[in-house]
Amino acid sequence: MPRNATALAAPPAPSNGATLVNVARAAGVSLATASRVFSNPEMVRQDTAGRVLQAAGELGFRPNLLGAKLRAQRSRIVGVMLPTLENAVFAECWRGIEEAALAQGYSLMLVTSRYDPARERERIEYLLRHRVDGMVLTVADAARSAVLEQLDAEGVPYVLAYNQAARRGKRYSVSVDNRVSARAGVETLIAAGHRRISVVSGAFVASDRARQRHMGYQDAMRAHGLQPLPPLSLPAHTPTHTPAEVERIRQFVTAPSAPTALFCTNDMLAIGVISILKRLGLSVPGDVSVLGYDGIELGQLLEPPLSTVAQPNNEIGARALGCLLARLAPASAGAAPAPRLPRATLLPHALREGATVGPPA
Repeated sequence: MPRNATALAAPPAPSNGATLVNVARAAGVSLATASRVFSNPEMVRQDTAGRVLQAAGELGFRPNLLGAKLRAQRSRIVGVMLPTLENAVFAECWRGIEEAALAQGYSLMLVTSRYDPARERERIEYLLRHRVDGMVLTVADAARSAVLEQLDAEGVPYVLAYNQAARRGKRYSVSVDNRVSARAGVETLIAAGHRRISVVSGAFVASDRARQRHMGYQDAMRAHGLQPLPPLSLPAHTPTHTPAEVERIRQFVTAPSAPTALFCTNDMLAIGVISILKRLGLSVPGDVSVLGYDGIELGQLLEPPLSTVAQPNNEIGARALGCLLARLAPASAGAAPAPRLPRATLLPHALREGATVGPPA
């Protein structure tokens, strides 16, 4: 077993009240030896460290979360988990988090989940083992997240960015109203004269935001007496330009009664779709109008500039970090009680006109 046993061991199970004494007894070692496995593993024989780590995993012991003494030692490090930095929306959010953290004297530890719930659990365990004071998180599906339930049960402070928490729930979040803002965006397509409008999205199971935006699309269509069309769901949240994907989009936009406008649930997806449409010899917006969602700066550099529903990505990151630090403040020695924080903070969206939306051909 490698010397750096704590970094490479399998993540322990959720805490169930086990103590280091329980772990030492189960592993057949002294309390001091068990403690060294977690604090100075290079000082412990590999086979001994292996027994201790196995016992800790079976008992659900995570040393950095349990014990008043350990929890009182503040690291001034915030863990951040975002789905990816390949999508500029999260890079812009990260910039807001970073600037806000530096202003408050906090360091950051960043991990990415790749929209994978299993990787979310592994990455969050990684952050916990590094004793972060709290976390800013974007998860695939907040309503069905086992890892958020685990953090709730253990009392770990976190704030969601982009995921919308229930207004009367126990979780804190900073986002826009995905459903309302998507409806407003689709209504701009309807106002331009479009009646056959379809949604293009990555896999709905990988993003609760995409599902909420799809519901906003349905709200807009039905409010105007229009029949919602089946969505085009792609494997990823950004087009890969594979021959199979190009062919799917070609068939989608050239079929009988094909949509005259596409609402893409994120800007990177919209940019990729526009690239494929141009490759197919179609004009945007002459043949097909395209509306994005996110308002990333890159969209304004396109020709033509991307029409999109814009959300304040920097501010979402900064406000989420500020909310987390406000939650952590009462734990500081001698700190006055923090003011009551809203659970779900909804920031305003905006419609950026761009030039990829026009009247139907």
